Amino acid sequence: MGMDSRNPSRLARFFSARGMGQVVTAAFGLVILCVVFGILNPIFFSGRNVGNLLRQIAPILLIGIGQSYVLITGNIDLSIGSVVGMSCMVSATLMTKGMNPWAAVAVTLVCCLMVGVLNGCLVAKFRLPPFIATLGTMTIARGIAQIVNNNYNTDSIGPAAEGFRNFFYYGRLGGFFNTIWIALALWLVFNFLLSRTRLGRHIYATGSNKEAARLSGVDVVASTTAAYMVSAFCSCVVGLIVCATSGMGTMDAGNMYELYAVAASVIGGVSTLGGQGLLLGTVMGASIWGVLQNGLQFAGAPVAIRNIVIGVIVVVSVLLDVVVRSEKRRRKKERKEEAKG
Repeated sequence: MGMDSRNPSRLARFFSARGMGQVVTAAFGLVILCVVFGILNPIFFSGRNVGNLLRQIAPILLIGIGQSYVLITGNIDLSIGSVVGMSCMVSATLMTKGMNPWAAVAVTLVCCLMVGVLNGCLVAKFRLPPFIATLGTMTIARGIAQIVNNNYNTDSIGPAAEGFRNFFYYGRLGGFFNTIWIALALWLVFNFLLSRTRLGRHIYATGSNKEAARLSGVDVVASTTAAYMVSAFCSCVVGLIVCATSGMGTMDAGNMYELYAVAASVIGGVSTLGGQGLLLGTVMGASIWGVLQNGLQFAGAPVAIRNIVIGVIVVVSVLLDVVVRSEKRRRKKERKEEAKG
């Protein structure tokens, strides 16, 4: 009995999802990169390097998830790196002052979520350009990271925080570092929210056309604020991972993470114009970023070259997105004119 064309298979629906084409392209590029770097240096595929590579990708995936949520609403979050730094410094400072590590985590999370709420209100309620609003909160969050311990990096968070450090960085489960499991668990949660819930539909609608979404009953302010809160939450977790990694708070933690978050998102097909993108693509984008950094390091490329390569890929990815969407609009307009004619 043949398959009913009006009731496509699950696999067909999967590949027909908006943005899936870019995900497949990114996955193909990732495979090519792995093969090339594996040929150049067989150590690339060693068990130890693969484990370290996955642990390196995990924080980039997390901030990429946050930036993807915001980009899908048609906005951008430049405060991500500073919130990472604020999370690292606030949690470390509280722990060095004697606070229970998990209580310090809770306080830090509240502080970071407040930045997300502020971003959402400034952009959606008061209609500030997202570039300006998040540039301001970026500076504020970095200032908090600097002032919380009187413009000094913290001392070691000490043996009392050993459980905290093991949970966020050094511990293993099933042969994989906890950092990888944390990233995977949060990806599953936020992917479900974005693809299977009313909130996710509203986020996509907000990015596609804010006015049309508002007229359709979507609470644009709530949807945008929720996206910025997801971004702040993910940045907070990454800050805690950075703190657990070094065992102290550093004021410059999270520098350049805004670029890494955008790179993970747009390389994986999340549109900077809003309304389109899949978190599966963010996994591919973060993996490409990690593989490039790791592979170029094995190849002996200096940090400057690695940054240039990532920057070029980001620009090309955004350029392709703009060109493709412009071409789609042009064809749609032509079809409408032909229908009228």
